[in-house]
Amino acid sequence: MRVIETEIEGVVIIEPRVFDDARGYFFESYSKREFDANVRPVDFVQDNESCSVRGVMRGLHFQKPPFAQSKLVRCVSGAVLDVAVDIRRGSPTYGRHVAVELSAENHRQLFIPRGFAHGFAVLSDKATFLYKCDNFYAPQAEGGISILDTSLGIDWRIDPKDAILSEKDTRHPMFADFDSPFYLNDNLYK
Repeated sequence: MRVIETEIEGVVIIEPRVFDDARGYFFESYSKREFDANVRPVDFVQDNESCSVRGVMRGLHFQKPPFAQSKLVRCVSGAVLDVAVDIRRGSPTYGRHVAVELSAENHRQLFIPRGFAHGFAVLSDKATFLYKCDNFYAPQAEGGISILDTSLGIDWRIDPKDAILSEKDTRHPMFADFDSPFYLNDNLYK
């Protein structure tokens, strides 16, 4: 596996070694040994899957401490633009984001540590999206930032007027009105 650093420390792109031949392809999508050695030790406890159509935008979501989650995300069919926004107060990259296209063709994955809001936009006709989490889902700890907040400078590659959003995602605050529960020096991996 190849680990590609991004402009925000801790958020990394992972490219697996893909073995192609006339039959198709094979790759290890996750190896705890490789991940712990090359990214950081993480104990993933839950896998989630979603299927969405073109124009669906989900996010920007996070769980508040002590239920914060790291995520390892990938797209197994279709293509998405995946985004992580740094919401750790005191961070030199607070409010900045990393955006990466994840697709069935490029097999890329994105690791998003605790202390980040996460969202994605579906670029293909349909996309199946998988993510591993290192903490269980806790509905009482849900948080979010508006995925349509233009002050974040995210080019979602979808016209906002054509975006398909859940009712819940239309109610998240703008970043300027957001009170982050995360701080840079919090020990988020207790």
